[in-house]
Amino acid sequence: MKIALVDDEQKSLDEIKQLCSSFEENTGYPVKTFLFDSGEEFLAAFQAGCFDLVFMDIYMENMNGVSAALEMRRQDSGCLLVFLTSSMEFMPDAFSCHAFEYVTKPFSKERIFDVLSDAVKILPQEQKYMELIADRKSIRIFFDEIVSAVTDAHYLDITLANGKKLHCRLTMSEFLKKTDGDSRFIPVNKGIAANAKYILEFKMGCCTMENGAKFPVRVRDSAKVEQMARDYHFEKIRKRQTRSAGYSAPDGSAVCGIERGHNNGYK
Repeated sequence: MKIALVDDEQKSLDEIKQLCSSFEENTGYPVKTFLFDSGEEFLAAFQAGCFDLVFMDIYMENMNGVSAALEMRRQDSGCLLVFLTSSMEFMPDAFSCHAFEYVTKPFSKERIFDVLSDAVKILPQEQKYMELIADRKSIRIFFDEIVSAVTDAHYLDITLANGKKLHCRLTMSEFLKKTDGDSRFIPVNKGIAANAKYILEFKMGCCTMENGAKFPVRVRDSAKVEQMARDYHFEKIRKRQTRSAGYSAPDGSAVCGIERGHNNGYK
């Protein structure tokens, strides 16, 4: 998460930067901060999409935070905006900036952590990937691209969404370790892992994929495997609905909705 900190008080900048670093240490969620001591300096560096979240002090000399935020909004309607304020003077004008949150100075660790935690729930997550060796080359493959992995002696045949197949010297346990426990990869049988995103249906003891491939499901684990697939899709839909709903400005107006993606389900 890339965060811009905009405040003309160095003490406030240092405090929020430290809290953002503490949040990263406590949660493991990557955070990178960029400090600006004026609205003008911030706007000179700002480009649409360059920050996920902006902490903006409302009361600053020369250009105040509301003016800077309105100018930012002309370029980027999706960036999350958090106003920092020690006075309610500009609050009515701040509504038009579609702020995600307001934090009153002096701010506490708990308050900043709550804001960051809420932001993580709203922001789309970075795509996960793994490094593989195929055809003597090291390649980076996003988890979303992997349809299935099937053991072939000392190798794995990994099928991608574009139809391409990779023949990697890798065991199934090593592959699953690379997924870091990602719930989309389901061991449907010994030596076979399927990406729940591409599972079309379970029928007659088989798992059918969107590309037409069919894998036998171990009988004693069939109920568990199907439940794992259902859980994955339920969680995926829940997250999409949360992001699509966006959030509301303090005046009750909905802002910053995130577009729905394609929903791959199974019967």
